[in-house]
Amino acid sequence: MKSCDVLVLGAGAAGLIAAGEAARRGRSVVVVDHAARPGEKIRISGGGRCNFTNLATSPDRFLSENPRFAVSALSRFTARDFVGRIDRSGIAWHEKTAGQLFCDGSARQVVDMLVGDLRAGGATLLLSTSVDEVRPSGEGFHVATGGGGIAARSVVVATGGKSIPKMGATGLGYRIAQSFGLRVTETRPGLVPLTFAEQDLAAIRPMAGVSVPASISHGRIAFTDPLLFTHRGLSGPSILQISSYWREGEEIEVDLLPGADIARDLAAQRGLSGRQALHTALSAFLPDKVAAWSVARAGLSGRLADQSNARLDQLSAAVHRWRVKPVGSEGYRTAEVTLGGVDTAALDARTMQARTVPGLYFIGEVVDVTGWLGGYNFQWAWSSGWAAGQAV
Repeated sequence: MKSCDVLVLGAGAAGLIAAGEAARRGRSVVVVDHAARPGEKIRISGGGRCNFTNLATSPDRFLSENPRFAVSALSRFTARDFVGRIDRSGIAWHEKTAGQLFCDGSARQVVDMLVGDLRAGGATLLLSTSVDEVRPSGEGFHVATGGGGIAARSVVVATGGKSIPKMGATGLGYRIAQSFGLRVTETRPGLVPLTFAEQDLAAIRPMAGVSVPASISHGRIAFTDPLLFTHRGLSGPSILQISSYWREGEEIEVDLLPGADIARDLAAQRGLSGRQALHTALSAFLPDKVAAWSVARAGLSGRLADQSNARLDQLSAAVHRWRVKPVGSEGYRTAEVTLGGVDTAALDARTMQARTVPGLYFIGEVVDVTGWLGGYNFQWAWSSGWAAGQAV
């Protein structure tokens, strides 16, 4: 039977950096993953270029039953710290909007950097190997795997959530936590497209594939980013963001022209181009299909010159305050993350160790800490993995 100081379950972002840190500190480390290759979520992220962090990372960009839990790890290993590693590895990168950092080349460079770090420390990487059971044994743990038993003084659970099951995502980490008596908060898909009931879907289906800048709000939270009409409902960055806050049975409000005042703008045009059909005048601001749909939804028709200020206010409501109640989401199949997870109250925020189970750690997506779209979830993986790697 193999033995090691530290057994890391999961060769994703959090697991790889935790393993590399522990190995660098002289621990004997084994990493086990059921996948055939390490870092698969890293590889496919950002269109293959990996949005590896966000310079605007702060605790208010994360959802959790305890939003303050993430402060310790995020402040001790920051976005700038990870960028430093990227720079030292010679990986070229660029910044997109709102602090999002991407590789200039392939995301595989990030995987290679992390795997190189753990191998440099002498860690062993066991791929295509399932994990069947984790149980206490003596002063450590016995882990039953598809490749045989492994004895470890410490176990780091970095198995991720349930999102993208076609890549092998499961609820393994939650089951391990529960087997040791740790609470798991409600889990659900996050950063996911929203779907409509048939009566709402029929109206927007002709616009499938059309994207517009939009502001999406739910309660006190709002995001301004592109929105994409789909054959099933709505997607795009603004929708993915709001999906983490939305719950079934609730409405979202959509502003299709954020920052504009369409009633005022069209009123100003009446004397200049009043002969235009109303939907034609609106298409100067919105794609043709969206303009025609908005006019019809406002119950209007005819020329721009025929529209009173009151009617233009009706159109303004249709454009700036479209309220719709999604029926659901596309689920874990397309969700980028899993909301919820191992209760942070059960973990030490500085080390990520289970308070009641010495030697057992939980990091990354398996924990009840979920970031916004735009590199925040990778930064949580780096920060939480680094924190555990200093402690094991």
